[in-house]
Formats: sequence, C-alpha cells, structure tokens
Amino acid sequence: YARADLSFAYPIARGSAPVIVLLVSVVALDVPIALAGALGVLAVTAGVLFVRGVGRAAPDAVSLALALGVGVCIAGYTLVDDHGVRHAAAIPYFELILVLSALPYVVAVAVARGPAALRAAGDARAVLAGVGMVGAYLLVLAALERAEAAPVAALRETSVVMAAAGAAIAGRERVPAARIVGAVLVVAGIAAIAL
Repeated sequence: YARADLSFAYPIARGSAPVIVLLVSVVALDVPIALAGALGVLAVTAGVLFVRGVGRAAPDAVSLALALGVGVCIAGYTLVDDHGVRHAAAIPYFELILVLSALPYVVAVAVARGPAALRAAGDARAVLAGVGMVGAYLLVLAALERAEAAPVAALRETSVVMAAAGAAIAGRERVPAARIVGAVLVVAGIAAIAL
C-alpha cells in the first residue's frame, strides 16, 4: 500500500489468490476440477475485480509484483489450510494454528511493549473483531473440509461484493455500472461452483 493505491493493490491481491489456488490445484496437485467450477472461480475473481475496481493509473511493475505476491501468500495459506484439515478436523486444526502463531505473537508483544500494551489493545471493539475473525476462519476451515480449495478461495472473496452492497444500501456510495456487472459475475460464478 506504500507503493500503489488501495484500489489497485487490494483487488489484485484478493482477486489473484483464487486463480493461483486453481492453477496450483490443477497443475501441481492434480486435483480434479470440473470445467464449470473452474469457470466459476474465474467469474468470481473477475467479479471481485469489477466490484472493487482497479485504479486507472497503471502502477509500476514492482507494485504489481508486490500485489501479486500478497495473492501468492493468500493462495499459499489457503492450500496449507486445505491440506491441514485433511489431517485434523477444523477446530483442532484451528487450535494448533493458534498455538503456533498467535500465542508466540502475544508473548513477543508483551516482551517488546509490555503487558499494558496488550491490555490497551484488548478493548470491546477488538474482542468483537476477534470473535468475528475466528468465526470466519472456522467457517473457511469447515468449507475446506467439504470442498476443494479453489472454489472455497473464490467464494471467500465474495466479501468484497457484500461490503460494496452494504455501502450502497446504506446510501454511502453510488453504485457504478462496473460494480453491478461485477456483482452479477460473482453470483454467476457462485452458481457455476455450486452446480
């Protein structure tokens, strides 16, 4: 975000991840993906890009590479999670991930900034956001137990459409034609994945 506008970096990062998951799943992991499902993933990705919008000014190659790098990271942890839930159910897998990542992070913050920094960060809004994030992550893990990673990764990005719809319904934003086209593509992609 220091190099490129949010309107460029975010949709490239989030929109590229499902395509990367699809490519790695088919090419490297030999996962059978139906043509309708693959087209659905691509439609959801295109729809996300339309809904979020991509900045008009062409960024430099480094900005594009960084945004795609984030997409690769998202795709990577999605594929790791997909593999992980094949060896443990969603909740035990989540607990293991929490022990390996969140607990050492809390200890590092406490050592670096002191316990008061942790107490200050743990207000009601942070707790509510944390509960929402845990719930969302557990739902993704449960979905990965039941479906291949590529469709789950694509459906995960529909949050961009929901956020845009919420802003439009609340009257905070005008809805340009590109966002409507994007929303239709996302719905069509979800239908293709579901069928």
